[in-house]
Amino acid sequence: MKGVIYHAFSPKEAKEHDVQLPGAKRAEAFMRAFLKRSMPHMSQQACEDHLQRKAVVLEYSTRQKQKERRKKPKGLSARQRRDLRLFDINPEQQRYSLFLPLHELWKQYIRDLCNGLKPDTQPQMIQAKLLKADLHGAIISVTKSKCPSYVGVTGILLQETKHIFKITTKEDRLKVIPKLNCVFTIETDDFISYIYGSKFQLRSSERSAKKFKAKGTIDL
Repeated sequence: MKGVIYHAFSPKEAKEHDVQLPGAKRAEAFMRAFLKRSMPHMSQQACEDHLQRKAVVLEYSTRQKQKERRKKPKGLSARQRRDLRLFDINPEQQRYSLFLPLHELWKQYIRDLCNGLKPDTQPQMIQAKLLKADLHGAIISVTKSKCPSYVGVTGILLQETKHIFKITTKEDRLKVIPKLNCVFTIETDDFISYIYGSKFQLRSSERSAKKFKAKGTIDL
């Protein structure tokens, strides 16, 4: 036991801290000297308070593990998507009959969105819902346009971007119609809604959060 006690101090330190006292006093002196050397920043009075009130935890700190930052995979850019032709529709997939089930699903979606299309439903409410709704699958017609060749084109909407509608007609032909300077109509259960494309140049995701103002628009 004697060797264990004196192992922590040199002979000079043991003499300085009275560790060489006999019996219990020697153990007490050793503990005081050991604590003083282990926690030099604490005063003698603070050490006494710790000994009387609670257990003393010697200097020890756990290393905090650094959280590894996971890099989020970057998606394809608009140029890369165009180069890969991800949004191109193959000719064999442009048939009108292929998208009739989609149109039926879209009509049911609009009925649910408007809480049922009844004869007494206000047209303004339907118009407000359609402005924020997803139009993929709707039958769209061009009623007015500054380009006469677009007038009368009718078909099921396959793709919508910020500036264009891609429509497949009953003749199984894909038409790309610009929104600018065109007026479109959408008919749902005998309700006809008009869309002024010049004021509608937004993506579908942007329209759902946009507040449309109930103002008149300049006719073509």
